[in-house]
Amino acid sequence: MAQKPNSVVHVEIHSNAPEKTKAFLKDVFDWKFQDMPEMNYSMFEAPSAPGGGLQKAENLPAGVLDYILSKDIDGTVKKIQSSGGSIVTPKMAIPGMGFFAVFQDPTGITLALYAGRPAAGAGLSQKGHEARGPW
Repeated sequence: MAQKPNSVVHVEIHSNAPEKTKAFLKDVFDWKFQDMPEMNYSMFEAPSAPGGGLQKAENLPAGVLDYILSKDIDGTVKKIQSSGGSIVTPKMAIPGMGFFAVFQDPTGITLALYAGRPAAGAGLSQKGHEARGPW
């Protein structure tokens, strides 16, 4: 099913001990993991969407980061800033997938944006990668 813009499309867990967290989540919730060693990242699949990823807490503190699908990260960043939010990590590419940016709302809650790269020959349609979510 296609994800709609402004929906949470990915949940990222930042852990001080990723292997221990992964073993815990497998044991308790039977989540399936796929390691991506080239990115120091593990994708997880839960019984219902959204899925997510697990990585070592380095640039952000241990915790959970939710990604919100955006049709236009640049436009959303401007809206975040004009509404009192701040940008923590400016728009960056995710090789082969799309783009992300990390922001805080006016109260300090940290969230992220995601926009997929357009499919070859397609705009922002329900069939394009960007409409399905990042991972």
